[in-house]
Amino acid sequence: MSGSYVFRSEWRLPADPDRVYEVLADVESYPSWWPQVRRTRWLDDVSGEVTCRSLLPYDLVFVLHREVEDEEDKVLSARMTGDLNGTSRWTVTADGSGSLAVFDEDVTVGKGALRAVGRLLRPALRYNHDLMMRSGERGLRRYLADGARSDGA
Repeated sequence: MSGSYVFRSEWRLPADPDRVYEVLADVESYPSWWPQVRRTRWLDDVSGEVTCRSLLPYDLVFVLHREVEDEEDKVLSARMTGDLNGTSRWTVTADGSGSLAVFDEDVTVGKGALRAVGRLLRPALRYNHDLMMRSGERGLRRYLADGARSDGA
């Protein structure tokens, strides 16, 4: 299917897994450290709307429905509906003196212009996603470093 995408990103972060999990669980904070996450807003206790935009001149708006929030195993999983439909999952584990945060996403492009031109734009959509994920990793590294300085003072 031309509108189907499976992504995996691995972020090695210089912070304790508990701290990384805590920040990733706080989706409302994403716009403060992830430039392409433009807006988040809660709809109810387990669902929130997310607006993302990277290089392509198109906002992706979708609702995350949290399905798993496992603090002990450090797993966050959500179902997505809207411009993206499918699932996303963060898994955080210890990695040396830091953490490994693995993001898995299995989505289809929902309604709108992206679905209509999905086959033509497939390489651009993949590149756009990769760019967004690299930027998110850099932003989270900075956010964790800033938080460590202010919490430790």
